[in-house]
Amino acid sequence: MFRARFRSRIGPLDESVVRFTALPHDCDLNFHLNAGRTVSFMDVARIELIVRMRFMGTLLRRGLRPVGGGTVVRFRREVLPFERFDIRSRVVGWDEKWIYVEHVVEKNGVFCAIGHMRTVIRGKDGSIPPAEVLALMNISIESPPLPEFVAGWRELEDRR
Repeated sequence: MFRARFRSRIGPLDESVVRFTALPHDCDLNFHLNAGRTVSFMDVARIELIVRMRFMGTLLRRGLRPVGGGTVVRFRREVLPFERFDIRSRVVGWDEKWIYVEHVVEKNGVFCAIGHMRTVIRGKDGSIPPAEVLALMNISIESPPLPEFVAGWRELEDRR
């Protein structure tokens, strides 16, 4: 979070890239990056995204916090110990409650995994709609259409 504050500011739909190194304690018995640690790295990348948008200070000053509400990760290639990898993160859209974030894991430009997370902004009185969060930031834009996978996932979650 500290380093992200000094990186260039990005807009609400821009991409942020964070580089990591898989260390042995991040790996499972198959000697590749553990699925749980992958999600943890995505959490760090999402905080980087929020800080670079300059949302974090406003949220914290108002007693608000981002809270995860679900994650779907699909893996394609392994990340081995000591390999460096990037996570490309961006907001792909929002609805009346949730903000949807995409995380793409790559090593040397090769696709390894993709994760989607939905997050809500919470205050002491409950959830704050994304439109209100954007208004706090003096931003007035509509959500882009949700990608097909995210829209399908949202529909499945809404059936619960």
